[in-house]
Amino acid sequence: MTYSETLAYLYDQLPMFQRVGAAGFKKGLGNTLALAEALGNPEQQFRSVHVAGTNGKGSSSHLLAAVLQAAGYKVGLYTSPHLREFTERIRVNGQELPPDYLVAWVARWRQLFEQVQPSFFEMCVALAYAYFAEQRVDIAIVEVGLGGRLDSTNIITPLVSLITNISLDHQALLGNTLPEIASEKAGIIKASVPVVVSQTQPEVAEVFKREAAGKLAHLVFADQIYQAKFTAETEPETGLRPLSVTQHGRPYLPNAELGLPGDYQQFNLPGVLATLDELRALGFHLTDAAVRTGLQHVSQLTGLRGRWSIIGRRPLVVCDTGHNAAGLRLVVAQLQRLEYEQLHMVIGAVQDKDVAAMLELLPAAATYYFCAANIPRALPAQDLAEQAVALGLSGRAYGPVAAAVAAARAAAGPRDVVFIGGSTFVVAEVEELFAPVRTA
Repeated sequence: MTYSETLAYLYDQLPMFQRVGAAGFKKGLGNTLALAEALGNPEQQFRSVHVAGTNGKGSSSHLLAAVLQAAGYKVGLYTSPHLREFTERIRVNGQELPPDYLVAWVARWRQLFEQVQPSFFEMCVALAYAYFAEQRVDIAIVEVGLGGRLDSTNIITPLVSLITNISLDHQALLGNTLPEIASEKAGIIKASVPVVVSQTQPEVAEVFKREAAGKLAHLVFADQIYQAKFTAETEPETGLRPLSVTQHGRPYLPNAELGLPGDYQQFNLPGVLATLDELRALGFHLTDAAVRTGLQHVSQLTGLRGRWSIIGRRPLVVCDTGHNAAGLRLVVAQLQRLEYEQLHMVIGAVQDKDVAAMLELLPAAATYYFCAANIPRALPAQDLAEQAVALGLSGRAYGPVAAAVAAARAAAGPRDVVFIGGSTFVVAEVEELFAPVRTA
């Protein structure tokens, strides 16, 4: 099969959560363990960091990978979902999985898939682990797909576990309360493996304390060690944002800069820094210079896209993949700090999200361009527009993402702002996002 035929086979044969939602999610590790055993247990052949959380796990995974790469290590990175190309999910030192490797690997193991009948995600995890083992990575950063306890990635025993943030999302699959969701995320905690929690959240802290104690796992609440605060807006020429960092209240990394300018990165960075400390204690050589380089050049090193990504100026055009209430609340707060004459919002959503909670957070003074990504899970643009108008927002449905983006950009003046988001899958269809990342 060709690359495109291989992808078509996978999409047709294996249910894919990214496209169809809950029907593509299989609870339990049985299929992944069966695949791993048939492949010679590659998950046991490389060191790893396992990253879970509701918001921030993707950014944190990329930041960890960037710092480790800057320190000279060969780093595997597994994240999901992909934005444009399947191969984005699996990287070694920022280089995506070669399409030819995927084609050959699927051809080799196709009979195994038909026997085990894994989900799309279970197959992806097996592929990633096999590739990292074959590439002999020094360490892999592995992002959980959904939850933690029963997530397909959870067959590794990492050097460190990182849990970023607990918010309401995927309640139908993970639970309806923060402690219930936290229990699922805490399922990545392993016996005697240190665990870092990025944020001390009173509603769920006891869940992590209890789980860590039961596993004799050293527990660190990162924000009790590190604090990070942006000190200015993004530098227009470099795309970097100045940052003040303290460690136990004392200055750390003076004059630091971050290549991810979203406000919410202030909550992710303590977890990243505390995880790096745990790796140092295990013998990794991670200098302050490597940390600075990784933080500054994360997009160039790892290929991260869609986190407060600025793709145009005059008008300012920003994309962000925040797609639940907790994530969008921070995005909207950052938008409202900007100076502009008019705000234009290109918004889409998927059917299995709490759309009303999302819409209630959006600014009433903006003009809206409602759209639907090209996936079966997408909420039709007209349905989204009707719900939004009923809540007092002003705008109309444009159908495809490209049409909504074009309409917003055409209507925007040079001193306006255009925001594109509401769903990862909306951002994934913005072509300009995939231009080569400029090196400062």
